[in-house]
Amino acid sequence: MDTLSAVRNRILTLCGEREISINKLATICALPPSSIKNILYGKSQNPKLLTIKMICDGLGITLGEFFTTTEFDNLEQEIR
Repeated sequence: MDTLSAVRNRILTLCGEREISINKLATICALPPSSIKNILYGKSQNPKLLTIKMICDGLGITLGEFFTTTEFDNLEQEIR
C-alpha cells in the first residue's frame, strides 16, 4: 500500500467510526470540502501536513493518533 492510500483509508475509517460525512468533516475542520475530496479521490498526490493536522483537530485526535495504525507501520518505502 502506498502512503496516499493509507491517508485516504484512515480518513474514511475515522469518518465511519464517527458516522460523519465528508462534508460534515470539512465543516468541523474548517476546510473546504474540495480539499478533503481531493485527498480521497487522488487529485491531491501530496496533501499538506497542515491539512491533515486540521482534520485531526476537527476530529479531536493528535497527529500521532492519526498515523499510529498498522497501515502506516507497514508502508512500502517510497524511495527505491
